[in-house]
Amino acid sequence: MGLVVDIKKRLKGFSIDIAFKTEGDYLGILGASGSGKSLTLKCIAGVETPDEGRIVLNGKTLFDSAKEINLKPQDRNIGYLFQNYALFPHITVEENIGIGLDIPKEEKGPKVAEMIKTFHLNGVEKKYPNQISGGQQQRVALARAIIYKPDILMLDEPFAALDTYLKEQLQNRVLELLKLYDREVLMVTHSRDEIYRFCKRLVIVDKGRSILSGDTKQIFKKPKLLTVARLTGCKNISKCKVLSPHRVYADDWDIILETEEEISERIKYIGIRAHDFIIVDDEQENDHQNTINCKINKIVEDLFEYNIFLENKEGKNPRDNGEILYKISKEKWNNRKGKETLRIKIPKDSILLLE
Repeated sequence: MGLVVDIKKRLKGFSIDIAFKTEGDYLGILGASGSGKSLTLKCIAGVETPDEGRIVLNGKTLFDSAKEINLKPQDRNIGYLFQNYALFPHITVEENIGIGLDIPKEEKGPKVAEMIKTFHLNGVEKKYPNQISGGQQQRVALARAIIYKPDILMLDEPFAALDTYLKEQLQNRVLELLKLYDREVLMVTHSRDEIYRFCKRLVIVDKGRSILSGDTKQIFKKPKLLTVARLTGCKNISKCKVLSPHRVYADDWDIILETEEEISERIKYIGIRAHDFIIVDDEQENDHQNTINCKINKIVEDLFEYNIFLENKEGKNPRDNGEILYKISKEKWNNRKGKETLRIKIPKDSILLLE
């Protein structure tokens, strides 16, 4: 039946107004730091109390301001993996895993042992949290969160405290471990890569408000809103003027573009993802639609690709934010070293129309 959340909470200088529901798939909440994501999880878990609204999990009302229902955290059957893992430092790994199990000791031991084996924690079960690695701490916290089979598992920035190398290792491992938990997962993060990898459905939160929800891949493909485009990683955004149902003028790049999608009058910006440009090598090509002759301002090297910063060299109205970022693999770019100009084409279907 899933989770239904429709709550409001006011704090000094900040408030949240969040509404969404899960549909049996992993749901991600994506937003910038300080947008209210973690506060939302705390309200669902019962750690914080909303001012108004309702929270229902699998038909069971956890909170309803109108009916004056507010279940205690221990009565909500929610698994909560905190950002800093929140392990108890004075007890061992096995004691941390079993601390939430309110069952006889003879039953608890085998269950904890099973979790230790499943999460590959053999050999560290008698150690304390400060004696094990960050990755092991994460697995302990995850094992503790799912050992009593909660109705929903909530992950709050689960990889934020890890370095890049460990993060990449553990993301794949956690995906495998979550297959052992066949119920709903709600994941909060500001990382678009984590959301795209883990979550089939997505809620976008901005300044305490849920502003868009739907299929994750579809939202990345068509973010619809300026804020959503930025949160999903679009690097090239320009103010625009709508000229016709399929023609738009990009103010910051001083170019008229043809679009595949029909443009509504509500559109105020367009976006182009940094990998979506096509290099046009043939200067004699007659199709000049959506092409820009660019000056290369600078090139910044990453591990596997180059960031090419471009400027429309034929633009009559240069803007401070008129630079275009093109990301290209080193293999594709290396034979162009030394050139000062570049002609690029923007595919019609790659133009993001944004309100």
